[in-house]
Amino acid sequence: MAVTLNETPSGNRLHIGIFGKTNSGKSSFINTFSGQKVSIVADVAGTTTDPVYKPMEIYPLGPCILIDTAGFDDEGELGALRIEKTSLAAQKTELAIILFCEDEMVQELKWYNYFKKRQTPVIPVLGKADLYTQEQKEYLIQMIQKNTGETVCPVSSETGEGIRKLKELLAEKIPEGYGNRMITGNLVSKDDLVLLVMPQDIQAPKGRLILPQVQTLRELLDKRCLIMSVTTDRYPAALQTLSRPPKLIITDSQVFPYIYENKPKESMLTSFSVLFAAYKGDLSYYIEGAKAIDSLKETSHVLIAECCTHVPLKEDIGRVKIPRMLKKRFGENLQVELVSGTDFPDDLTGYDLIIQCGACMFNRKYVMYRIDRAKKQQVPVTNYGITIAHLTGILDHVALPE
Repeated sequence: MAVTLNETPSGNRLHIGIFGKTNSGKSSFINTFSGQKVSIVADVAGTTTDPVYKPMEIYPLGPCILIDTAGFDDEGELGALRIEKTSLAAQKTELAIILFCEDEMVQELKWYNYFKKRQTPVIPVLGKADLYTQEQKEYLIQMIQKNTGETVCPVSSETGEGIRKLKELLAEKIPEGYGNRMITGNLVSKDDLVLLVMPQDIQAPKGRLILPQVQTLRELLDKRCLIMSVTTDRYPAALQTLSRPPKLIITDSQVFPYIYENKPKESMLTSFSVLFAAYKGDLSYYIEGAKAIDSLKETSHVLIAECCTHVPLKEDIGRVKIPRMLKKRFGENLQVELVSGTDFPDDLTGYDLIIQCGACMFNRKYVMYRIDRAKKQQVPVTNYGITIAHLTGILDHVALPE
């Protein structure tokens, strides 16, 4: 994924999902909550089809993605597809809002329990509060609290009642440590010299950098590191101009072997993909999963999961380079299947290995959902950078963030 330097990636924003029945007022609520016309509002059931993802800044929450979802009680064949999309949105949700609108709340409680099971903070909201008498409102709040044990926030999209209080409750519910994860972990600190080797090939169009490079560069600036960025062909010249070896060299995984063979012995080496393995996923599980590579056979079945939905380009790492490396070792009959975007099979038992990309476009909540599903089905998972480091025999020499 290529971006300009001033873009804020959606995967780094707090994902707030709004859930409820059809015509529970979700779209009106999200418009009032955000202060913008994010979603279409109509009295027709099923107005919201695919979830609407709206990035914005909301005080006191900071950068967020608001997710307006279809009703989880939608009906019919099309309704089932809408509910499936709502379930996908739930997998990405880091803070959940469930709109209650009546005393029949079986489905709302089902979804409440779903989020609690996944350890996703959830706030029950009594929507359309302006339509109830005070007695009705108190009764419904009491019923919701009895079934959830949570503080219930009554809100009105018409009057704005409760919106400010809800934002305060959401701020209190932000998962502990959220936003504190570091891409480079403890590998470098202030005044450390870091050399970034960033190939500018067809994957990174002229004038832009790919997203992991942008995010890593920004973090190193925040850490007050000394940074030098070069393309692969200028790597030797860059080393010669430095008065001291870099503390850390971060490279594209595709040129791992070349950079390793020509690095100063004092310098640590890692890759953007390896860093994102820890930042977005489960690094220890990825490393354990890489060991499964050695057990592959020509009859094995490998799934490559690419988060981006970019148009395939020449020498694409997930579609071309990694499959070529695997088939060179295990034979041309090795089955390699690729999925992209949010496409991910429910049944993973037919695969001997899953290789996940760095997932710069997804939030960690969704990546960990994929990993947890693979764990439950006892399928090993690794990622692009770990795979290439293992296949080239240098994984033991790669610096891993903590």
